[in-house]
Formats: sequence, C-alpha cells, structure tokens
Amino acid sequence: MSIFTNSMLEPVTTLLLICLAGFTSFLTAALGAGGGLLLLVVMASILPMAVVIPLHGLVQLGSNANRMLMTFRYIDAQMLAFFAIGAIIGAIGATFLVVELPLELMKIAVGLFVIFLLWGATPTIRETSNTWRVIVGLTTTFISMFVGASGPLVGSLMHVHGYEKMRFIATFSSCMTFQHLLKAIVFGFIGFSFWQWLPLIVAMIISGVIGTWLGLKQLKKISNKKFKFKFRFILSLLCVQLIVQAILQIIEQKNFLY
Repeated sequence: MSIFTNSMLEPVTTLLLICLAGFTSFLTAALGAGGGLLLLVVMASILPMAVVIPLHGLVQLGSNANRMLMTFRYIDAQMLAFFAIGAIIGAIGATFLVVELPLELMKIAVGLFVIFLLWGATPTIRETSNTWRVIVGLTTTFISMFVGASGPLVGSLMHVHGYEKMRFIATFSSCMTFQHLLKAIVFGFIGFSFWQWLPLIVAMIISGVIGTWLGLKQLKKISNKKFKFKFRFILSLLCVQLIVQAILQIIEQKNFLY
C-alpha cells in the first residue's frame, strides 16, 4: 500500500508526480510561469478529475508560498493588496455558483485571451489603477475554481505592467499564493477531504521547494530581455495546448453523443 495515496496510485506514478512538482516549480521560477499549467495537464491524465483541481491548488499553494518567501523584498505590496480584495470577491462568487459552467469553452476563452494580452494590444487601463488590480484578482480567482491553473492568465495580466524579472516573480508568486489559499478554503468548505492525499501533497511541496531554489538561481543568469521573451513564448505554447485540449474534448463529447 502506498503511504502517499491510500493505495490509489502506483508507487511509480507517485514518484512521477513528486518529481514533476519539482520540475514545474523550477520552470515557473526560472521562466516566470507555465509550471502550474504543465502540472495540471499531467495530473489530469493520472488522477480522478474530482480531485485534480483541489489537489493541484494545494500543491501550488505550497510552491508559490515558498517562492514568495524567497523573493519577499521584491513584492509590489499595492498590487497584492488590491488583487487580494478582488480574489476574495471572486472566491465567494464561485462558492455560491449553482449553474455548471462549460469548462471546455472557458479553457478556449482563457487561452485566446492570454495570447491576445501577450502579443496583441496592451490594455488601456494604467497599471497604477487599483480598480484594474481588483478586477484581475476577482476574475482570475473565479476562473481558477473551475479551470485550475490560472497562472498563465494572472501572469499575462501582470506582464503588461512591465515588471523587472525579480519583481515580477515575487509579485506573481504572492498573488498566486493568496489565490490558492482561497481555493483550498473554498474546496474545504464544500466538503473536499484533503487528508487522504496529505502525504503526497507534502512530498510534492518539498520537491517544489528544491525546484524553486534551483529555478531562482537560474533566473539570476537570464537577462530581463531574454526573460520576457522566454516567458511570452512558453506561456503561448501552453495556451495553444490548452485550446487544442479543449477542442479535442468537445469533439470527443460530440462523438460520444452520436
């Protein structure tokens, strides 16, 4: 019997998830984002869908909290404060949502929106607008309750601020930490039991700590210009993957109906 998952997973699968948590934390720390979405995609192909989003959220909470502590002095406190206000509103809204949202269509919309923000026109709302910060926190937190990995969306919205790389990593990590904390509270409130998965979660978080430490060391070697290009490139690939995955799911559902 696996000590990590109550015999729900094979030991090889458990080891894969632990190693993947470290690698994806390294990826996010070194390139700005993308690790969370990659982790979600793999977890969705291994674990029951009923546990993927809450479990992924708790692992990401540990990963982002660790990254936040390592880069604490670079955080844009004002961005975090107003993001948190919006995030609380978004989490409350998601808790009381009764109608089931079309997940595949939401994935496509998020992917296209992120690509537009990365390569298209920059939003006209100034980065100093506190209203914009609240809106970012509200919308991304609400979406994260249903899609899971909102990192690309949060990252793309912060990308338009033009942060220096360390300030970006620190602010992004602090906002994602708060968002994932709310997600854990919401799923706990609606009855999800984290306890049977706790050993696996702890092991994945510890692996993530190592990956984050190595990723931040790599980040210091990358120039700001290269960092921003790699960030946009990696994020765009992940968005394309997300869109293709959603389209294939829609096609599969239609074929099943027929």
